[in-house]
Amino acid sequence: MKIALVDSGIGLLPATAAVRRLRPDADLVISSDPDGMPWGPRTPEDLTQRALLAAEAAAALGPDALIVACNTASVHSLPTLRARLEPQLPVIGTVPAIKPAAAGGGPVAIWATPATTGSPYQRGLIRDFANGVDVTEVPCPGLADAVEQADESAIDRAVAAAAALTPPEVTTVVLGCTHYELVAERIRAALQQPGAEPLVFHGSAGAVAAQALRRIDVPAQPDAEPTGSLTVLLSGREAALPGRALHYAEGRLLGQLSTAR
Repeated sequence: MKIALVDSGIGLLPATAAVRRLRPDADLVISSDPDGMPWGPRTPEDLTQRALLAAEAAAALGPDALIVACNTASVHSLPTLRARLEPQLPVIGTVPAIKPAAAGGGPVAIWATPATTGSPYQRGLIRDFANGVDVTEVPCPGLADAVEQADESAIDRAVAAAAALTPPEVTTVVLGCTHYELVAERIRAALQQPGAEPLVFHGSAGAVAAQALRRIDVPAQPDAEPTGSLTVLLSGREAALPGRALHYAEGRLLGQLSTAR
């Protein structure tokens, strides 16, 4: 079994680690695009071409499923990727977890990139799934880039700026960018109000990993023999896991895997 994941950069680490935990025997292919990142400021057409290149590089290695581990790429590129790769290769997108977040009653804050915040796609999810719950869209300029570079001071500044835009009465936070899941506890520390109930966080990594297994009719088996390998593609070139990935727990987990050749 082989699962591939695509993103502009290390935002794919949480979903990749989630697949690893569900199926330690799965071979993993991660295909990012350092030559073309960041994707967020690109036009939808340009972003789609970059995402397609990364996806096709991964598809050439024969995976059983491909996860688009990027909210922005899923918003703008998923129809094109599916038209090109399916039905031979199931393509799983990453959707902000608005529906389960709203089920808790809110108020809800959605932290997302400026490209996703206010987009018709995200507004449609809020309309369809928020069920009247109070939702605040919080743009987080610079946060994904800071996480990508593992720049501690830039992460602190971006988190503080977004926290200042988040209503203090929020009880639930949707992490609407896969990069943000790598610093979820820092976001929690910035938002948690003294004396309030612990905030509820909703990411997407676990859900997309589980959906990928469902799409290929494979059960989760966390106790499987940990025989899975890791292949890293950087703008189509096979390489080692980037050093900055090891700054995060998810990257260190993947760094323990043997590299496929």
